This record gives sequence, structure tokens and C-alpha cells, in this order.
Amino acid sequence: MSEKRIAKIAVAAANYSIDKPYDYLIPESMAEVVAPGMRVTVPFSRGNRRSEGIVLALSDNSEYENLKPIESCLDKEPMLTPSQLKLALWMHDRLFCTVYDAVRTILPAGCWFKADGARQVNDKMREMISLAIDAEEAFDTAQNIRRKAPMQAALLELLCSTGRVSAREAMHFTGASRQSLNALINAQLVVADKEEVFRRPEVWTGKLKALPELNREQESAYSGIKKLLDEPRPEAALLCGVTGSGKTSVYIRLIDDTIKSGKCAILLVPEIALTPQMIHTFSEYFGNDVAILHSSLAVGERYDEWKRIKTGGAKLAIGTRSAVFAPFENLGLIIIDEEQEDSYKSENSPRYHARDVAKYRCTKTNSLLLLGSATPDIESRYAAEIGKYKFFQMHERYNAMQLPSVEIVDMKSELKSGNGSELSSRLKAELEENIERGEQSILFINRRGANKLICCGDCGYVYKCPNCSVSLTYHSVNKRLICHYCGYTRRADSHCPDCGGMLTFVGAGTQLIEEELKQLYPDTQVLRMDTDTVKAAGSHDVLLNKFKNEKIPIMVGTQMVTKGLNFENVTLIGVVSADQSLYCGDYRSGERTFSLITQVIGRSGRGSKPGRAIIQTFTPQNEIIRLAAQQDYESFFKTELSLRRLQDTPPFADIIAITASGTVESTVIKCCTDICTVVKASLRDRSDVRILGPAPLAVVRVNNRYRYRVNICCTADRQIREMISSVLIRCARSGKYRGVSVFADNNPSD
Repeated sequence: MSEKRIAKIAVAAANYSIDKPYDYLIPESMAEVVAPGMRVTVPFSRGNRRSEGIVLALSDNSEYENLKPIESCLDKEPMLTPSQLKLALWMHDRLFCTVYDAVRTILPAGCWFKADGARQVNDKMREMISLAIDAEEAFDTAQNIRRKAPMQAALLELLCSTGRVSAREAMHFTGASRQSLNALINAQLVVADKEEVFRRPEVWTGKLKALPELNREQESAYSGIKKLLDEPRPEAALLCGVTGSGKTSVYIRLIDDTIKSGKCAILLVPEIALTPQMIHTFSEYFGNDVAILHSSLAVGERYDEWKRIKTGGAKLAIGTRSAVFAPFENLGLIIIDEEQEDSYKSENSPRYHARDVAKYRCTKTNSLLLLGSATPDIESRYAAEIGKYKFFQMHERYNAMQLPSVEIVDMKSELKSGNGSELSSRLKAELEENIERGEQSILFINRRGANKLICCGDCGYVYKCPNCSVSLTYHSVNKRLICHYCGYTRRADSHCPDCGGMLTFVGAGTQLIEEELKQLYPDTQVLRMDTDTVKAAGSHDVLLNKFKNEKIPIMVGTQMVTKGLNFENVTLIGVVSADQSLYCGDYRSGERTFSLITQVIGRSGRGSKPGRAIIQTFTPQNEIIRLAAQQDYESFFKTELSLRRLQDTPPFADIIAITASGTVESTVIKCCTDICTVVKASLRDRSDVRILGPAPLAVVRVNNRYRYRVNICCTADRQIREMISSVLIRCARSGKYRGVSVFADNNPSD
């Protein structure tokens, strides 16, 4: 056999149970073209169905006979570099995903589908589509319907890759018709809604600003981190600065040093809402060296930005989680801002955490990883405590202003005094004072909609989703009940459908708070910022600019108002229901609550006027709420760390969750029970391992699929990973668990 006749290929159609490099013959016509990192199409399985793949390596020989030839090359040159291929293999080893899944995540969405003609720029508002089911289930469905409905299969595979894409582009890239898309929507495999288009900013033509001046604390932190940046080896640092301490100015100086040294930088932000602000801020200093990478860009725009980075047209990539894969070869710095946020963890395969990928990339490129936060992740803070990360702190706000004064209001006392409103008398008084002074206020409640649920006061009937084990949320704008898990919707009745009794509204959401404020202050403008209003307005920027420029007195919002917003005229923050995220049965719930409260309080008093905050709670004695009110992160860290040590949860152990889902609950439970038996037998000699479960997830049924989980508390070493991999393969190949999807996740966020 002649030299380089064999290509080892990761094939898209291979699921986890049969995932391996497959050998294919390289036709003579492609002998000079095919190379590792190149995308190809190949015939796969007995039916020789056409499948995409990525060339992993070339070889002179194969242990197999009668090899099939590669059909075609999709690229003129490799899309993946050798270092990116190594990253994909590392992800495959650590994240229980196929190599193809890892490659698909590293490459820009949509590049697996060839499009004829130029990409079109869409209207600002566009129809967006996304999966209504898990990506694994969607991928399996695509394989099952490929012969009968190839265009529907292509749409599902594209959505597995992108997560979310415009309907127009999905049809353009796959060649599917509107009829094929509607069939998926009608089958409840895909959901459609309206969303804004994030366009790439225009070419920067303004004069670049001089680098920001630093105060004493900023200069101290910058100098220490700069020394790490100059080291010829990989380094990691944690920058813990109170809200408003000016971490962004430190980032700018470090990025400038990186670019001047001939290297490139990546800046990750947790929310798409923060990306436009960051782009504007950093473009003022770095102009057209800034590239943007996040999921709300059009597929064509994402590919163009990725290509600009790959060809050296940009030196700084700013984006959300997926920007950690920006294809810089001369990387020098990765910054993860608000590093404690759950949004950095992917919920779909591959279930990576951006921080872990950043660590890997920095290790391989001798770069600096900088984590920044006012409320660092407990694991990150512990890593700094034991010396794995260098630790830097900034205790003061950059403008020398005091942190907001905070008052805790006991809502039990409000009820006893006859105030049944969601707003305490103290918060109302502060709002009135702000309105009179022409200052702005932000109210935070972590629930959209008007009410959590509607129930009958006579018989107790509750409206529940027919597809999921949750109650429906009432939205007053369209007077409909909506499931926030699967999208099911129905109209609200005027009386109980069971007994005809009066219906009662329970629990407040952003819509109800907005309505109450308008009744209290009819002459005052109130702006609501949640997923519903952002979709209606066209973008986060539209609402934020309206709040800022029109000086709207009150804004009510969900988590998207808790971080990154910098309005000098905001002097009052109200946390409407501080208990809401505190008692959800998750070992991270205390950390999330502390972070949310601290972050939203930090939006107040960022200008020349002093800030203040009101925290409403039914448990004012709770230590987490008390420490959040004092903005005392270090005391919270010590308390939380002691609790984690007792629980044997991260950072003292890993938790690997094996989750099974299916339409028949008894089969799902049987699968999880068998998994427990196998795991216990495999690890009987490991005293450091605890196995918990099987147990149902908090919402056991979503979209008519029952979900159960087995948690393995352990050190996730190679032995553990190989054992779990074998369990996943065994479940996939067993006929006993037909219709059950099983996946594993290391330290899940839920």
C-alpha cells in the first residue's frame, strides 16, 4: 500500500457507544489534499449513508481490509490545527462525548453545511429556532429519520451544532424547505420564536483612547498580574474586586501588554447582554483588533469573525462561553470575567466548563489565565487559598465612593402589619424618595411572568403542564399560561375548570411587580427587562439605552440586571424576594444566592451619589443573606467552605452525575438502578467513592421524558472516567434500555 493512503476519521454518524477513529482509503485524486484537521464526507455503516467527518491522522497501513474510500473534501486546507485536534481529543477523554461532538464545538457553527452564494444580512428581528429536546435525543432522532426525511434530519443536526439559529439561515445552510421546518415544529422537536440580530460593529474609525489611569489598588493588582503575564510558563490568577472596583481597567492594561508583546487575548463574559457593552468599551482602546464570538450572531457572521481571528485579522476575541475556542495560535492571555457564573458551563454535549478549557489552552501555550469576580466561585477561591492560583484583591471602588448601604426588611412583619403587597412599605418609601429626587431605581426578582402559578381557592386545582411535572406560569400581557421548560401554552380560564371556584394567583413575577408599580405610581415610567421584553424590543441594548438616555425612574428585571450594568444615576436597588434561590436543594444554592444579591447591590451608587439597597426576605436571620447585605465575601467563603468539607462536595471531591431519561419511567429507574450496581461493583476497592441515588431530578418530567440521576462523589481520575465510559457504552448497547438516553456530566451546574 502506498504512503499516506489511510485516513483515520472521526465520523459524525457514530454515537458514543461506537465512537473511534475509522479507517478510510484516500483516493489518489485526493492524496495531495487530505490532511489532519480537514473536513470530509464518507460512506458510513452498512447502508453507506453519507456522513461528515474530520481527519484525525494519516497512516501508511490499516489492520482492516476492504476499506471504503473518502467521498469528498469539504475544505481546501485544514480547518483544525494540530493543537485544536489535541484539544478535541482531550475533551473526548474528559467529557464523555464523541470526538466529532468536540470538533463541532471547537469549529464555528454551521460550517459543516455548504451554502451556495453569498450570506445575507438578515432583518433586525428574525425568527429563531432551537431544539425542544436534548441534543443527544435530537441527534438520535436525526439518524432515525434520515432516510425518510433527510432535510428534517439536516435541520436537527444543524441545531445540535448551533443550539440556536435563525430559521432563514437554517433552511439556507441545509437546503430544507419551510415545510420540513414546520414538520419539526409541529412534532415538538423544534421551537420557534422571535429574537434580535447581533451584528458585527461597524469598522472602528474613531480615535483610540489613551489607556485608563489606575488608582493605587488597581495599580498594585495590575503590577502583580503583569509579572505573571511576562513569565515564560503557564500561570493562573484570581482577581477578587468589590463591585465597581474597576477590574475592567486592569483587564484593558493587561490586554494591551499582551498585544504589544505580539500575542493575542480572549475575554469571556457570562451574558450575551454584556457583550455589546464590552465590545464598545474595548473597541475604544483596541479598535478593529476586536472580534466578537457568541451564539446570537448569525451563522455567517460567526464564521466570518472566526475566520478573521484564524487569519490574524484580530488580536482580541470577546464573547460568551464558546469564545474560549477562538482559534488564536499565539495565545498569551485568557480573562474570564464574572467567573462564578453558571453560564460558563455547557448543558449540552460536550458538557464543558469554559474555565477548564481555558486552563488546558493556557497550559499548552504558556499563557496566563485570569479569573475575575466580586464573588468568586468557591472552587476558584479555594484554589487561590492553597496556592494553585495567585490571589489579588481590590477592596475599594475605583471612584472612592462607599459601597451601598444595605437594609434587610422582614416580610413576615410586613404581613403582620397588613401589607400583603410584594413590595414592603420601606421599599415603597425609598422608591418615592428616588422619584422625587430624579434618581433611578432597579428592582430585581428572579422570575419572569406575572405569577408563578394559578390555583383554585376552593378545591386546590393547579394548572400543570401536560408534558412536564411543573405548574404553568401566568403571563398577564397575553393572559396565557406558559411552561418555561417545553414552551406549552394555553389560555387562562376565568374560573376553576374542575369545580367552577375562584382562581387565586400565587407568587410574583416581573410582570406582576411592574403592574403593581404602575398602580402605585401612575405618572412614573416603569421599564421591565426579562426574556419576554428583550425579545419584543429587539435587543438588550435597546432597553438599556432607553433606561439610561430617557432616565426612566424604575427598572424591574430578572438576572440580566444583576451584573455588568453601570448607570451613574442608579442609587437604589430593591431585591424583591431574596429567599427565592436559597432553598432549591442544590449544594450551590447558597453560593448562587450570595452572588446574585451582592452583584445586584453593586449596581447602586456607581456615580457621585451614594447608593443604597433594600433586601426583602422571610428569613432575615439567614447567614447567607446577612453576609450578602454586608458584602462580606471572605466570611461567606469560610462558612461555605466548612459546609462543603462536611458535605464532601467540590472543591473537596468531584461529583459525576449519570443522568438517564426516557418516556417510560420504570425503564429509566431500572437503568439507573443497574448503573448503581455496576458502579458499586467496579469501585468496591475505592474507599473515597460515595454513590448517591438513583433519584429523580427536581423537575422529573420534561417534554414527556422522565429524568433520574445517579451521583458519584469521587476524585475524577482516569480509572473513574474509564469506568463511567464503559457504563455509558454498556447502556447504549443494551436492548433492555431501549428508548433511554444516558449521559454523564462532571460537576453539573444543576
